[in-house]
Amino acid sequence: MVDDEASVRLAFQDMLESRGYEVNVISRADKCLEEIDQLCPDIVIMDVFMPGLNGLAALEIMRKNNGRLPVIIMTGKGTMETAIEATKLGAFDYQLKPFEPSVMLEIIERALESAFLMKKPIQLGEEKKIESLSHDVIVGNSPAMQEVFKTIGRVARTDATVLIRGESGTGKELVARAIYQHSSRAERNLVVVNCAALPSNLIESELFGYERGAFTGANARRIGKFEQANGGTIFLDEIGELPIDTQSKLLRVLQAKTIERLGGQETIQLDVRVIAATNRPLENAIKSGAFREDLYHRLNVVELNLPPLRQRKGDVPNLISFFANKFSIEMGSTLPIFSLEAMLRFEGYEWPGNVRQLEHCIHRLVIFTQGQAIGEAAVKQALMVDDECEKSQVSAPDGFELGKYISTYLELYRGDNAFVEMVELVEQLLLNHAMRDAKKNQSAAARLLGLNRTTLQAKLKRYDLES
Repeated sequence: MVDDEASVRLAFQDMLESRGYEVNVISRADKCLEEIDQLCPDIVIMDVFMPGLNGLAALEIMRKNNGRLPVIIMTGKGTMETAIEATKLGAFDYQLKPFEPSVMLEIIERALESAFLMKKPIQLGEEKKIESLSHDVIVGNSPAMQEVFKTIGRVARTDATVLIRGESGTGKELVARAIYQHSSRAERNLVVVNCAALPSNLIESELFGYERGAFTGANARRIGKFEQANGGTIFLDEIGELPIDTQSKLLRVLQAKTIERLGGQETIQLDVRVIAATNRPLENAIKSGAFREDLYHRLNVVELNLPPLRQRKGDVPNLISFFANKFSIEMGSTLPIFSLEAMLRFEGYEWPGNVRQLEHCIHRLVIFTQGQAIGEAAVKQALMVDDECEKSQVSAPDGFELGKYISTYLELYRGDNAFVEMVELVEQLLLNHAMRDAKKNQSAAARLLGLNRTTLQAKLKRYDLES
Protein backbone atom coordinates (compact mmCIF):
# COMPACT_ATOMS: atom_id res chain seq x y z
CA MET A 1 0.00 0.00 0.00
CA VAL A 2 1.69 3.17 -1.27
CA ASP A 3 0.65 6.62 0.00
CA ASP A 4 2.57 9.65 1.27
CA GLU A 5 0.01 10.34 4.04
CA ALA A 6 0.86 8.47 7.24
CA SER A 7 -2.75 8.50 8.44
CA VAL A 8 -3.96 6.80 5.25
CA ARG A 9 -1.24 4.14 5.47
CA LEU A 10 -2.13 3.44 9.10
CA ALA A 11 -5.86 3.25 8.36
CA PHE A 12 -5.27 0.75 5.54
CA GLN A 13 -2.90 -1.31 7.65
CA ASP A 14 -5.40 -1.54 10.52
CA MET A 15 -8.33 -2.32 8.23
CA LEU A 16 -6.55 -5.08 6.29
CA GLU A 17 -4.47 -6.69 9.04
CA SER A 18 -7.59 -7.04 11.20
CA ARG A 19 -8.97 -9.21 8.39
CA GLY A 20 -5.90 -11.43 8.20
CA TYR A 21 -4.05 -9.80 5.30
CA GLU A 22 -0.30 -9.20 5.37
CA VAL A 23 0.29 -5.55 4.51
CA ASN A 24 3.45 -3.65 3.57
CA VAL A 25 3.07 0.14 3.68
CA ILE A 26 5.40 2.43 1.70
CA SER A 27 5.43 6.23 1.53
CA ARG A 28 6.81 6.80 -1.99
CA ALA A 29 6.23 5.28 -5.42
CA ASP A 30 9.96 5.17 -6.32
CA LYS A 31 10.68 3.23 -3.10
CA CYS A 32 7.86 0.83 -3.99
CA LEU A 33 9.52 0.10 -7.35
CA GLU A 34 12.83 -0.57 -5.58
CA GLU A 35 11.29 -3.05 -3.15
CA ILE A 36 8.58 -4.70 -5.23
CA ASP A 37 10.70 -7.62 -6.50
CA GLN A 38 11.72 -8.50 -2.96
CA LEU A 39 8.22 -8.12 -1.51
CA CYS A 40 6.42 -10.01 -4.35
CA PRO A 41 2.98 -8.59 -3.45
CA ASP A 42 -0.26 -10.14 -4.67
CA ILE A 43 -1.74 -6.67 -5.32
CA VAL A 44 -0.69 -3.01 -5.02
CA ILE A 45 -2.90 -0.12 -3.80
CA MET A 46 -1.33 3.20 -4.79
CA ASP A 47 -2.02 6.92 -4.51
CA VAL A 48 -1.45 9.15 -7.56
CA PHE A 49 0.01 12.41 -6.25
CA MET A 50 3.13 11.83 -4.12
CA PRO A 51 6.55 13.51 -3.83
CA GLY A 52 8.94 12.36 -6.56
CA LEU A 53 7.53 9.77 -8.94
CA ASN A 54 3.74 9.91 -9.16
CA GLY A 55 1.49 6.86 -8.99
CA LEU A 56 0.54 6.78 -12.68
CA ALA A 57 4.19 6.80 -13.79
CA ALA A 58 4.91 4.01 -11.31
CA LEU A 59 1.87 2.09 -12.61
CA GLU A 60 3.19 2.27 -16.17
CA ILE A 61 6.55 0.83 -15.06
CA MET A 62 4.89 -1.91 -13.00
CA ARG A 63 2.67 -2.98 -15.90
CA LYS A 64 5.69 -3.27 -18.19
CA ASN A 65 7.61 -5.35 -15.66
CA ASN A 66 4.69 -7.47 -14.43
CA GLY A 67 1.49 -7.24 -16.45
CA ARG A 68 -0.32 -9.70 -14.16
CA LEU A 69 0.05 -7.62 -10.99
CA PRO A 70 -3.31 -5.98 -10.13
CA VAL A 71 -2.81 -2.32 -9.20
CA ILE A 72 -5.63 -0.31 -7.59
CA ILE A 73 -5.20 3.44 -8.09
CA MET A 74 -6.70 5.98 -5.67
CA THR A 75 -6.50 9.76 -5.35
CA GLY A 76 -8.08 12.66 -3.51
CA LYS A 77 -7.66 14.95 -6.54
CA GLY A 78 -9.59 13.00 -9.12
CA THR A 79 -10.23 14.32 -12.60
CA MET A 80 -11.64 12.64 -15.67
CA GLU A 81 -8.18 12.74 -17.29
CA THR A 82 -6.61 10.96 -14.32
CA ALA A 83 -9.27 8.22 -14.39
CA ILE A 84 -8.91 7.73 -18.15
CA GLU A 85 -5.12 7.59 -17.93
CA ALA A 86 -5.19 5.09 -15.05
CA THR A 87 -7.57 2.86 -17.00
CA LYS A 88 -5.49 3.07 -20.19
CA LEU A 89 -2.37 2.14 -18.26
CA GLY A 90 -4.08 -1.00 -16.99
CA ALA A 91 -5.15 -0.19 -13.45
CA PHE A 92 -7.30 -2.96 -11.98
CA ASP A 93 -9.59 -0.30 -10.52
CA TYR A 94 -9.67 3.42 -9.75
CA GLN A 95 -11.17 4.96 -6.60
CA LEU A 96 -11.58 8.52 -5.35
CA LYS A 97 -10.83 9.48 -1.75
CA PRO A 98 -12.69 9.39 0.53
CA PHE A 99 -14.24 6.00 -0.19
CA GLU A 100 -16.39 3.54 1.67
CA PRO A 101 -14.21 0.87 3.36
CA SER A 102 -16.67 -1.84 2.30
CA VAL A 103 -16.31 -0.79 -1.36
CA MET A 104 -12.51 -0.82 -1.17
CA LEU A 105 -12.53 -4.21 0.58
CA GLU A 106 -14.71 -5.66 -2.16
CA ILE A 107 -12.29 -4.36 -4.82
CA ILE A 108 -9.31 -5.77 -2.89
CA GLU A 109 -10.95 -9.19 -2.63
CA ARG A 110 -11.69 -9.21 -6.36
CA ALA A 111 -8.11 -8.16 -7.13
CA LEU A 112 -6.72 -10.93 -4.91
CA GLU A 113 -8.94 -13.52 -6.57
CA SER A 114 -7.81 -12.31 -9.98
CA ALA A 115 -4.15 -12.45 -8.88
CA PHE A 116 -4.57 -16.03 -7.66
CA LEU A 117 -6.21 -17.19 -10.90
CA MET A 118 -3.49 -15.58 -12.99
CA LYS A 119 -0.54 -16.84 -10.95
CA LYS A 120 -1.44 -20.45 -10.15
CA PRO A 121 -0.16 -22.51 -13.10
CA ILE A 122 -2.28 -25.13 -14.85
CA GLN A 123 -0.53 -28.37 -15.78
CA LEU A 124 -2.02 -30.50 -18.55
CA GLY A 125 -1.95 -34.27 -18.18
CA GLU A 126 -1.22 -36.67 -15.36
CA GLU A 127 1.08 -35.61 -12.55
CA LYS A 128 2.12 -38.87 -10.90
CA LYS A 129 3.98 -37.45 -7.95
CA ILE A 130 3.06 -34.16 -6.32
CA GLU A 131 5.80 -32.39 -4.44
CA SER A 132 3.80 -29.22 -3.72
CA LEU A 133 0.38 -27.70 -4.22
CA SER A 134 1.64 -24.81 -6.36
CA HIS A 135 0.02 -26.18 -9.55
CA ASP A 136 -3.54 -26.94 -10.57
CA VAL A 137 -3.64 -29.97 -12.85
CA ILE A 138 -6.05 -31.12 -15.54
CA VAL A 139 -5.60 -34.88 -15.19
CA GLY A 140 -6.37 -37.13 -18.12
CA ASN A 141 -4.63 -39.71 -20.29
CA SER A 142 -7.81 -40.87 -22.05
CA PRO A 143 -8.15 -40.21 -25.81
CA ALA A 144 -10.97 -37.71 -25.11
CA MET A 145 -8.78 -35.61 -22.80
CA GLN A 146 -5.80 -35.81 -25.13
CA GLU A 147 -8.01 -34.18 -27.77
CA VAL A 148 -8.88 -31.44 -25.25
CA PHE A 149 -5.16 -30.80 -24.64
CA LYS A 150 -4.49 -30.63 -28.38
CA THR A 151 -7.29 -28.10 -28.87
CA ILE A 152 -5.92 -25.95 -26.03
CA GLY A 153 -2.52 -26.01 -27.72
CA ARG A 154 -3.94 -25.05 -31.12
CA VAL A 155 -6.19 -22.22 -29.94
CA ALA A 156 -4.18 -20.69 -27.08
CA ARG A 157 -1.78 -18.61 -29.19
CA THR A 158 -4.58 -17.14 -31.29
CA ASP A 159 -7.00 -14.40 -30.26
CA ALA A 160 -10.01 -16.47 -31.34
CA THR A 161 -13.08 -16.44 -29.11
CA VAL A 162 -13.54 -19.85 -27.48
CA LEU A 163 -16.75 -21.46 -26.22
CA ILE A 164 -16.08 -24.21 -23.66
CA ARG A 165 -18.97 -26.64 -23.28
CA GLY A 166 -19.44 -29.33 -20.65
CA GLU A 167 -21.49 -30.48 -17.71
CA SER A 168 -21.03 -28.94 -14.27
CA GLY A 169 -17.89 -30.21 -12.58
CA THR A 170 -15.95 -31.10 -15.74
CA GLY A 171 -13.31 -28.37 -15.25
CA LYS A 172 -14.33 -25.57 -17.59
CA GLU A 173 -12.63 -22.83 -15.55
CA LEU A 174 -9.36 -24.80 -15.41
CA VAL A 175 -9.42 -25.16 -19.21
CA ALA A 176 -10.11 -21.41 -19.62
CA ARG A 177 -7.15 -20.63 -17.35
CA ALA A 178 -4.96 -23.05 -19.31
CA ILE A 179 -5.85 -21.29 -22.58
CA TYR A 180 -5.05 -17.93 -20.97
CA GLN A 181 -1.73 -19.09 -19.48
CA HIS A 182 -0.54 -20.49 -22.81
CA SER A 183 -1.65 -17.41 -24.78
CA SER A 184 0.24 -14.33 -25.92
CA ARG A 185 -1.83 -12.38 -23.34
CA ALA A 186 -0.54 -14.41 -20.39
CA GLU A 187 1.29 -11.39 -18.97
CA ARG A 188 -1.86 -9.30 -18.88
CA ASN A 189 -5.03 -9.51 -16.78
CA LEU A 190 -7.39 -12.46 -16.60
CA VAL A 191 -10.82 -11.45 -15.29
CA VAL A 192 -13.35 -14.16 -14.39
CA VAL A 193 -17.09 -13.42 -14.36
CA ASN A 194 -19.66 -15.97 -13.20
CA CYS A 195 -22.76 -14.78 -15.05
CA ALA A 196 -25.02 -17.08 -13.01
CA ALA A 197 -23.85 -15.56 -9.71
CA LEU A 198 -24.69 -11.94 -10.59
CA PRO A 199 -28.18 -10.52 -9.95
CA SER A 200 -29.82 -9.57 -13.25
CA ASN A 201 -30.08 -5.90 -12.22
CA LEU A 202 -26.31 -5.70 -11.57
CA ILE A 203 -24.89 -7.60 -14.54
CA GLU A 204 -24.52 -4.64 -16.87
CA SER A 205 -22.87 -2.42 -14.26
CA GLU A 206 -20.50 -5.29 -13.36
CA LEU A 207 -19.54 -5.95 -16.97
CA PHE A 208 -19.39 -2.39 -18.33
CA GLY A 209 -18.99 -0.18 -15.24
CA TYR A 210 -20.84 3.04 -14.49
CA GLU A 211 -20.37 6.77 -13.99
CA ARG A 212 -21.15 8.65 -10.80
CA GLY A 213 -24.87 9.41 -10.62
CA ALA A 214 -25.80 6.77 -13.22
CA PHE A 215 -28.38 5.38 -10.78
CA THR A 216 -29.33 5.63 -7.11
CA GLY A 217 -26.33 4.63 -5.02
CA ALA A 218 -23.76 5.25 -7.78
CA ASN A 219 -21.68 7.64 -5.67
CA ALA A 220 -18.47 7.23 -7.67
CA ARG A 221 -17.31 5.97 -11.04
CA ARG A 222 -16.73 2.22 -11.22
CA ILE A 223 -14.64 0.33 -13.75
CA GLY A 224 -16.36 -2.75 -15.19
CA LYS A 225 -14.96 -6.22 -15.82
CA PHE A 226 -14.29 -5.55 -19.50
CA GLU A 227 -12.14 -2.51 -18.69
CA GLN A 228 -10.29 -4.49 -16.02
CA ALA A 229 -9.50 -7.10 -18.68
CA ASN A 230 -8.37 -4.57 -21.32
CA GLY A 231 -5.27 -5.92 -23.02
CA GLY A 232 -5.88 -9.32 -21.48
CA THR A 233 -8.59 -11.97 -21.29
CA ILE A 234 -12.12 -12.12 -19.86
CA PHE A 235 -13.72 -15.46 -18.99
CA LEU A 236 -17.52 -15.39 -19.00
CA ASP A 237 -18.57 -18.51 -17.11
CA GLU A 238 -22.15 -19.82 -17.40
CA ILE A 239 -22.80 -17.52 -20.36
CA GLY A 240 -26.14 -19.24 -20.93
CA GLU A 241 -27.50 -17.53 -17.79
CA LEU A 242 -26.99 -14.03 -19.22
CA PRO A 243 -30.30 -12.10 -19.52
CA ILE A 244 -31.47 -11.56 -23.08
CA ASP A 245 -31.20 -7.74 -22.94
CA THR A 246 -27.59 -7.97 -21.70
CA GLN A 247 -26.84 -10.42 -24.52
CA SER A 248 -27.57 -7.74 -27.12
CA LYS A 249 -25.12 -5.35 -25.42
CA LEU A 250 -22.47 -8.06 -25.21
CA LEU A 251 -22.94 -8.72 -28.92
CA ARG A 252 -22.24 -5.04 -29.69
CA VAL A 253 -19.09 -5.21 -27.54
CA LEU A 254 -17.85 -8.24 -29.49
CA GLN A 255 -18.64 -6.59 -32.83
CA ALA A 256 -17.42 -3.03 -32.18
CA LYS A 257 -14.79 -3.79 -29.49
CA THR A 258 -15.98 -0.75 -27.54
CA ILE A 259 -18.08 -0.14 -24.44
CA GLU A 260 -19.81 2.76 -22.74
CA ARG A 261 -20.18 2.87 -18.97
CA LEU A 262 -23.72 3.14 -17.67
CA GLY A 263 -24.64 6.82 -17.47
CA GLY A 264 -21.59 7.82 -19.53
CA GLN A 265 -21.04 9.35 -22.97
CA GLU A 266 -17.42 8.30 -23.51
CA THR A 267 -16.75 5.43 -25.92
CA ILE A 268 -13.96 3.23 -24.56
CA GLN A 269 -11.91 1.19 -27.02
CA LEU A 270 -11.20 -2.38 -25.93
CA ASP A 271 -8.62 -5.03 -26.76
CA VAL A 272 -9.95 -8.10 -24.92
CA ARG A 273 -9.91 -11.80 -25.73
CA VAL A 274 -13.20 -13.48 -24.76
CA ILE A 275 -13.51 -17.05 -23.49
CA ALA A 276 -17.00 -18.23 -22.54
CA ALA A 277 -18.33 -21.43 -20.97
CA THR A 278 -21.71 -23.05 -20.52
CA ASN A 279 -23.24 -26.22 -19.14
CA ARG A 280 -26.52 -25.53 -20.96
CA PRO A 281 -27.46 -26.80 -24.44
CA LEU A 282 -27.47 -23.36 -26.08
CA GLU A 283 -29.18 -24.71 -29.21
CA ASN A 284 -32.29 -25.42 -27.11
CA ALA A 285 -32.06 -21.96 -25.52
CA ILE A 286 -31.92 -20.42 -29.01
CA LYS A 287 -35.07 -22.31 -30.05
CA SER A 288 -36.91 -21.14 -26.94
CA GLY A 289 -35.79 -17.52 -27.43
CA ALA A 290 -33.66 -17.46 -24.26
CA PHE A 291 -30.35 -17.03 -26.12
CA ARG A 292 -29.48 -14.95 -29.19
CA GLU A 293 -28.37 -16.99 -32.19
CA ASP A 294 -26.10 -14.19 -33.49
CA LEU A 295 -24.33 -14.00 -30.11
CA TYR A 296 -23.93 -17.79 -30.10
CA HIS A 297 -22.12 -17.67 -33.46
CA ARG A 298 -19.92 -14.78 -32.25
CA LEU A 299 -18.87 -16.77 -29.19
CA ASN A 300 -18.57 -20.13 -30.93
CA VAL A 301 -15.57 -19.37 -33.18
CA VAL A 302 -13.79 -22.33 -31.58
CA GLU A 303 -15.85 -24.88 -29.65
CA LEU A 304 -14.15 -27.01 -27.01
CA ASN A 305 -16.21 -29.85 -25.54
CA LEU A 306 -15.23 -31.35 -22.18
CA PRO A 307 -16.34 -34.98 -21.80
CA PRO A 308 -18.21 -36.03 -18.65
CA LEU A 309 -16.30 -38.34 -16.33
CA ARG A 310 -18.57 -41.31 -17.14
CA GLN A 311 -17.26 -41.14 -20.72
CA ARG A 312 -13.59 -41.26 -19.65
CA LYS A 313 -13.55 -43.75 -16.80
CA GLY A 314 -10.02 -44.79 -17.70
CA ASP A 315 -8.92 -41.52 -16.06
CA VAL A 316 -10.57 -42.36 -12.72
CA PRO A 317 -7.52 -44.16 -11.18
CA ASN A 318 -5.23 -41.25 -12.12
CA LEU A 319 -7.70 -38.72 -10.71
CA ILE A 320 -7.97 -40.73 -7.47
CA SER A 321 -4.19 -40.83 -7.10
CA PHE A 322 -3.90 -37.10 -7.82
CA PHE A 323 -6.55 -36.03 -5.31
CA ALA A 324 -5.37 -38.54 -2.66
CA ASN A 325 -1.85 -37.10 -2.97
CA LYS A 326 -3.12 -33.53 -2.92
CA PHE A 327 -5.28 -33.85 0.18
CA SER A 328 -2.75 -36.01 2.04
CA ILE A 329 -0.14 -33.28 1.54
CA GLU A 330 -2.61 -30.58 2.61
CA MET A 331 -3.50 -32.44 5.81
CA GLY A 332 -0.02 -33.81 6.54
CA SER A 333 -1.43 -37.35 6.69
CA THR A 334 -0.22 -40.66 5.29
CA LEU A 335 -1.24 -41.45 1.73
CA PRO A 336 -4.16 -43.90 2.04
CA ILE A 337 -4.30 -47.26 0.29
CA PHE A 338 -7.48 -48.09 -1.63
CA SER A 339 -8.59 -51.72 -1.85
CA LEU A 340 -9.21 -53.10 -5.32
CA GLU A 341 -12.92 -53.46 -4.55
CA ALA A 342 -12.94 -49.79 -3.56
CA MET A 343 -11.36 -48.93 -6.91
CA LEU A 344 -13.93 -51.09 -8.71
CA ARG A 345 -16.73 -49.21 -7.02
CA PHE A 346 -15.17 -45.87 -8.04
CA GLU A 347 -14.89 -46.91 -11.67
CA GLY A 348 -18.36 -48.49 -11.72
CA TYR A 349 -19.99 -45.29 -10.47
CA GLU A 350 -21.61 -42.92 -12.99
CA TRP A 351 -20.32 -39.63 -11.41
CA PRO A 352 -23.25 -37.27 -12.11
CA GLY A 353 -21.20 -34.44 -10.54
CA ASN A 354 -18.14 -35.33 -12.66
CA VAL A 355 -14.56 -34.57 -11.54
CA ARG A 356 -15.70 -32.11 -8.87
CA GLN A 357 -17.81 -34.83 -7.21
CA LEU A 358 -14.88 -37.27 -7.30
CA GLU A 359 -12.59 -34.62 -5.79
CA HIS A 360 -14.99 -33.96 -2.90
CA CYS A 361 -15.43 -37.70 -2.34
CA ILE A 362 -11.66 -38.30 -2.07
CA HIS A 363 -11.35 -35.26 0.20
CA ARG A 364 -13.96 -36.71 2.59
CA LEU A 365 -12.27 -40.12 2.58
CA VAL A 366 -8.83 -38.66 3.33
CA ILE A 367 -10.29 -36.59 6.18
CA PHE A 368 -12.11 -39.46 7.85
CA THR A 369 -9.62 -42.30 7.26
CA GLN A 370 -6.46 -40.35 8.26
CA GLY A 371 -4.11 -42.57 6.25
CA GLN A 372 -5.85 -45.88 6.99
CA ALA A 373 -6.74 -48.33 4.23
CA ILE A 374 -9.90 -47.36 2.35
CA GLY A 375 -12.23 -50.24 1.60
CA GLU A 376 -15.42 -50.70 -0.36
CA ALA A 377 -17.68 -49.88 2.59
CA ALA A 378 -16.02 -46.49 3.16
CA VAL A 379 -16.36 -45.61 -0.52
CA LYS A 380 -19.99 -46.69 -0.55
CA GLN A 381 -20.67 -44.47 2.45
CA ALA A 382 -18.82 -41.51 0.91
CA LEU A 383 -20.81 -41.89 -2.31
CA MET A 384 -24.04 -42.49 -0.36
CA VAL A 385 -24.85 -45.48 -2.61
CA ASP A 386 -28.05 -47.23 -1.49
CA ASP A 387 -28.49 -51.00 -1.27
CA GLU A 388 -30.44 -51.15 -4.53
CA CYS A 389 -27.38 -49.88 -6.39
CA GLU A 390 -24.95 -52.18 -4.62
CA LYS A 391 -24.95 -55.08 -7.06
CA SER A 392 -24.30 -52.95 -10.12
CA GLN A 393 -21.70 -50.87 -8.30
CA VAL A 394 -19.60 -53.85 -7.20
CA SER A 395 -19.35 -55.53 -10.59
CA ALA A 396 -16.36 -54.73 -12.75
CA PRO A 397 -17.12 -52.19 -15.51
CA ASP A 398 -16.63 -53.02 -19.18
CA GLY A 399 -12.98 -52.99 -20.17
CA PHE A 400 -11.73 -53.37 -16.59
CA GLU A 401 -8.12 -54.58 -16.51
CA LEU A 402 -6.59 -55.85 -13.29
CA GLY A 403 -3.15 -55.09 -14.71
CA LYS A 404 -4.02 -51.39 -14.99
CA TYR A 405 -4.91 -51.25 -11.30
CA ILE A 406 -1.77 -53.10 -10.27
CA SER A 407 0.35 -50.65 -12.29
CA THR A 408 -1.47 -47.72 -10.68
CA TYR A 409 -0.83 -49.07 -7.17
CA LEU A 410 2.83 -49.75 -7.77
CA GLU A 411 3.22 -46.23 -9.22
CA LEU A 412 1.57 -44.73 -6.14
CA TYR A 413 3.06 -46.84 -3.37
CA ARG A 414 6.77 -47.28 -3.94
CA GLY A 415 7.58 -48.33 -0.39
CA ASP A 416 9.64 -51.39 0.54
CA ASN A 417 6.48 -53.50 0.95
CA ALA A 418 4.64 -52.33 -2.17
CA PHE A 419 4.64 -55.72 -3.90
CA VAL A 420 3.80 -57.61 -0.71
CA GLU A 421 0.86 -55.28 -0.04
CA MET A 422 -0.36 -55.74 -3.61
CA VAL A 423 -0.28 -59.53 -3.26
CA GLU A 424 -2.30 -59.25 -0.03
CA LEU A 425 -4.87 -56.92 -1.62
CA VAL A 426 -5.39 -59.24 -4.59
CA GLU A 427 -5.49 -62.28 -2.29
CA GLN A 428 -8.21 -60.73 -0.12
CA LEU A 429 -10.25 -59.86 -3.21
CA LEU A 430 -10.01 -63.43 -4.55
CA LEU A 431 -10.84 -64.96 -1.17
CA ASN A 432 -13.95 -62.78 -0.92
CA HIS A 433 -15.19 -63.72 -4.39
CA ALA A 434 -14.44 -67.42 -3.95
CA MET A 435 -16.38 -67.56 -0.66
CA ARG A 436 -19.32 -65.74 -2.28
CA ASP A 437 -19.38 -68.04 -5.31
CA ALA A 438 -19.13 -71.08 -3.03
CA LYS A 439 -21.95 -69.72 -0.83
CA LYS A 440 -19.55 -69.71 2.17
CA ASN A 441 -18.72 -73.41 1.74
CA GLN A 442 -15.00 -73.54 2.59
CA SER A 443 -14.32 -76.84 0.84
CA ALA A 444 -15.91 -75.57 -2.38
CA ALA A 445 -14.05 -72.24 -2.11
CA ALA A 446 -10.73 -74.08 -1.58
CA ARG A 447 -11.33 -76.06 -4.78
CA LEU A 448 -12.05 -72.87 -6.72
CA LEU A 449 -8.76 -71.37 -5.51
CA GLY A 450 -6.68 -74.54 -5.93
CA LEU A 451 -5.90 -74.66 -2.21
CA ASN A 452 -6.38 -77.28 0.45
CA ARG A 453 -9.01 -76.51 3.10
CA THR A 454 -6.44 -75.97 5.88
CA THR A 455 -4.55 -73.35 3.84
CA LEU A 456 -7.80 -71.57 2.99
CA GLN A 457 -8.83 -71.48 6.66
CA ALA A 458 -5.44 -70.01 7.63
CA LYS A 459 -5.77 -67.28 5.02
CA LEU A 460 -9.33 -66.45 6.06
CA LYS A 461 -8.18 -66.15 9.66
CA ARG A 462 -5.19 -64.01 8.69
CA TYR A 463 -7.36 -61.48 6.92
CA ASP A 464 -10.23 -61.72 9.42
CA LEU A 465 -12.58 -63.01 6.72
CA GLU A 466 -13.88 -66.06 8.55
CA SER A 467 -17.37 -64.62 8.88
